[in-house]
Amino acid sequence: MTARHSTHGQRITSFERAGLVFDVTDQGPLEGEVVLLLHGFPQTAHCWDRLAPLLHAAGYRTLAPDQRGYSPRARPRGRFAYRLTALVEDVLALVESAGLAGRKVHVVGHDWGASVAWSLAAARPDVVATVTALSVPHPAAFMWALFTSRQFLLSWYMFLFQIPWLPELVIRWIGRRARPRLIAGLVAGGQNEAGAVRDADFLVQSGALTPALNWYRAMMLNSPKRLAKVAVPALFVHSDSDAALSRTGAERTHRFVTGPYTFHTLTGIGHWIPEQAAHEVADLLRVHLAR
Repeated sequence: MTARHSTHGQRITSFERAGLVFDVTDQGPLEGEVVLLLHGFPQTAHCWDRLAPLLHAAGYRTLAPDQRGYSPRARPRGRFAYRLTALVEDVLALVESAGLAGRKVHVVGHDWGASVAWSLAAARPDVVATVTALSVPHPAAFMWALFTSRQFLLSWYMFLFQIPWLPELVIRWIGRRARPRLIAGLVAGGQNEAGAVRDADFLVQSGALTPALNWYRAMMLNSPKRLAKVAVPALFVHSDSDAALSRTGAERTHRFVTGPYTFHTLTGIGHWIPEQAAHEVADLLRVHLAR
């Protein structure tokens, strides 16, 4: 493992693991406590552009990687490469490359990034000071909700994504022939228009489409260890207008946290919490990170 521009006390722009190179946005006071920001589907580190400055103003340094499949130089082939164990190891490599070995960091994740955050906190409490999940509940709570509630119907697209090649063809066709409709769909889910244009164009045009879908295709390959309970202080932020996630998994998450736990529901907010509710989340984080 080698770091690029990543010695302690200096800004980093990328890090390397197993021949893959990941882009990183490193901002905020260098001497501040470190907050890792993990994006979800179909976004990049830009989803934190509204929230990160609020953390910087509170004295925190943020490291926001473009995760596996999203960084242009970190797109291995095949779904097996996108298991949660690999995604967690990527984040651990970022911690080491940033010169933070031996120090605990705060971890904040949204969407798929929340799943990585939960898994990291469960597997490596020696590395994680606090964990914050936005939108997505603990993996064990989500799996329970998937097979016992309407979450099964809300997650229809996850099953569609398991089909090889067809989802890519459909999404690319929509991107070429019905781009305004694709953007309108994201806006209907609560995304702002500029963010919807950015995310839709990235998904269709960047070459990240198949790698991003491989996160879903690797779901059944994940180790049961990802369902382990979390002992570090945890904050879970749910939103009541999320079209993709029911409240069932959110309400069950507390069963899989043994440390201090805070559950908060945002009213009138959709799925895109980091951009829709940046100030509300920043207020919650200021209290949570101070633990």
